[in-house]
Amino acid sequence: MKKIFAEETILFISLVKWFFLSSIVGIIVGCSTAVFLKLLDWGIGIGQFHARYYILLPIAMFISSLFVKLFAPDAQGHGTEKILEAIHKRSGKIKFQVVPIKLISTILTIATGGSAGKEGPAAQIGSGLASSFAGLIRANNRERKRLVICGISAGFAAVFGTPIAGAIFGLEVLVAGVIVHEDLFPSFVAGVISFQVASLLGIVYNHNIITVAPTLNSSLFVIIIFAGIFFGLCSLYLIEILNFIARLAQKINIWEPIKGLIGGLIIIFLVYLFSDSYLGLGLETIDTTLKGGNVIWYAFLLKGMFTAITLSFGGSGGLITPIFFIGTTAGAAFAQLFNQDISTFASIGLVSLLAGTTNTPIASSIMAIEMFGSHIAPYAALACIISFLMTGHRCVYPSQLLGIQKSMSLSVNIGMDMDKIKASVKLQDNIILHRIISLLRWKKNNGDKSQGN
Repeated sequence: MKKIFAEETILFISLVKWFFLSSIVGIIVGCSTAVFLKLLDWGIGIGQFHARYYILLPIAMFISSLFVKLFAPDAQGHGTEKILEAIHKRSGKIKFQVVPIKLISTILTIATGGSAGKEGPAAQIGSGLASSFAGLIRANNRERKRLVICGISAGFAAVFGTPIAGAIFGLEVLVAGVIVHEDLFPSFVAGVISFQVASLLGIVYNHNIITVAPTLNSSLFVIIIFAGIFFGLCSLYLIEILNFIARLAQKINIWEPIKGLIGGLIIIFLVYLFSDSYLGLGLETIDTTLKGGNVIWYAFLLKGMFTAITLSFGGSGGLITPIFFIGTTAGAAFAQLFNQDISTFASIGLVSLLAGTTNTPIASSIMAIEMFGSHIAPYAALACIISFLMTGHRCVYPSQLLGIQKSMSLSVNIGMDMDKIKASVKLQDNIILHRIISLLRWKKNNGDKSQGN
């Protein structure tokens, strides 16, 4: 009896402790996110005062890259990646100077037209403050990691107004296929409180609730499967173009700020070649497609290119907002091709691209409900799972760890960083697939012999 009582007492004390600590993190991140978003809106308003505001982008990317290089190298890129790296490799330690530098460099980049998002910086700023708070209370390594994870969850919840999806995302994005349940409670508390604090401070969330969804039938079921495959391929495109442009930028052996100048000039050239619709956050295009408006079918391809150049050549910002842009425009293109409702498939595309590019199908499915309503849940969940499987063992975050193998016919090293994963085929464990491939090879060999005769 004493043992049971002691166990329950310790669990209760732990619950109270983490409610208190995660609540503080939620308040800190809610406040910091609200300040960041208001400053970003102010910066965008000033930066876009002139019709050709993007001509300042090369200078902004030069300054952004210079600040990052001189004061906080960990503030480079899209934010979330650096948080994952800190959690997995440095027990969640994030230098405080990352916070102001990330804020300044992101506002400079997005306000002048850089194609990037706001959620990664918000999460990195919040996580940086959470790490500093952990140092203030002299938390151990495990406690610091948990507080930084709370910072990720709280940041995403406050930026997008999705407290449940934000909390799950902060856990699910750490290790593909694995959710650490012991961190669920503090992440949920931090996410909900952060969302409430940001709302109280004036942050408004415009969710496009879909009240009427098409009736699920065999025909629509097949279309949703094809949509999931298509969104998985779009996810692969974004992952690969980000990697390709990053490798290309690394081969240019010059001072980093000069790369920012070059990247800005390349984006200006692309604007004159195509359009300025792919600059900045792209919220107008996202809103248009979610409301059923038409867009050019290849818009998602161009947005991926603009984003890759911005983030690889010295710009600072997040990836999730561009993922939303790519997802909604890809969904609109798919809907037009198959004569389906644009609003429905743009919504499904938004969450499916998130699931495929970040390996977070559960958080993405929950986000569909929080952003678009429960009517779309079965369609979105199916497409999210397929998109997640289609991208294989890849991710837009190289420091994400792999926790599962997505197919019994593939051999991968569990527990490694995503950028180090090399999958190999093992047909002997899948008799059906082995027979299909053997049959195809037999037909090919017989075809070659008949042509030779």
